[in-house]
Amino acid sequence: MKQYHDLVKSVLENGVRKENRTGTDTISNFSEFYKVDLSEGFPLLTTKKVYFRSVILEMLWYLRGEDHIRWLRDEKDCHIWDAWADEEGHVGPIYPVLWRRFPYFEKEEVRFEGNGSALDKEVWVRKEFDQVQRAIDMLKNNPNSRRIVVSAWHPGLLDEMALPPCHIMYIFNVQDGKLNCHLTQRSGDIALGIPFNMACYSALTMAIAQEVGLEPGVFAHTIVDAHIYVNHVDGLKEQLKRKPKPLPTLKIAKKPVDELTYEDFTLENYNPDPVIKFEVAV
Repeated sequence: MKQYHDLVKSVLENGVRKENRTGTDTISNFSEFYKVDLSEGFPLLTTKKVYFRSVILEMLWYLRGEDHIRWLRDEKDCHIWDAWADEEGHVGPIYPVLWRRFPYFEKEEVRFEGNGSALDKEVWVRKEFDQVQRAIDMLKNNPNSRRIVVSAWHPGLLDEMALPPCHIMYIFNVQDGKLNCHLTQRSGDIALGIPFNMACYSALTMAIAQEVGLEPGVFAHTIVDAHIYVNHVDGLKEQLKRKPKPLPTLKIAKKPVDELTYEDFTLENYNPDPVIKFEVAV
């Protein structure tokens, strides 16, 4: 896909070498951007094989609202999050929790009784908010809103997370009967993470568009710290020698997103070049 190849070239040509928490330096560039028209095909890279099953299972896991990976790891034999989980599979309040059970506090009046008297007092009570369902409801009832935002960034919970979210916010926007999605990512691993992010959020956009009666539009993506690990450079240079092929087609069963299973996603005409192996920096 040309947009991805252009992204790789831009970081290689304009980035600077930086140290980071993993111990493996990166070539990093500030604020990269690309967008893809989903009517032209499903943006799963063709110049290397991307594991479609893992992409969809990760997206479905995000929608489950759990703080552990046991569904992914034990039920689905998908191990893409194993490196960040503890022995029991816990990863803390990351994407699934923040998408579906975002914690907040609300004042409630509570009656305290004792010693023959009662006192009504306002207290702050912890609650949870389903951002995904809110977005779907807004798309159905107020599609022209500019406030259809899902945030995965919660400063107060960072210390409880196995890995603070990299893709921190996505915004839906409707134009001319089409559902567009813009993803903001604070940190993006160009070789490994970005191909997954691109495919995952495009599939999510397509699924939600279908549920709310819209056509898929554009997926747009801003990456604040766009980086290539130095041990990924050779592999990406090899990938740049390959010629992008026509994109595959993704078909999704007509179900609400909360009812979708992996078997409801059908990928057609995907003929990628061979896998290029990249080590994960943890």
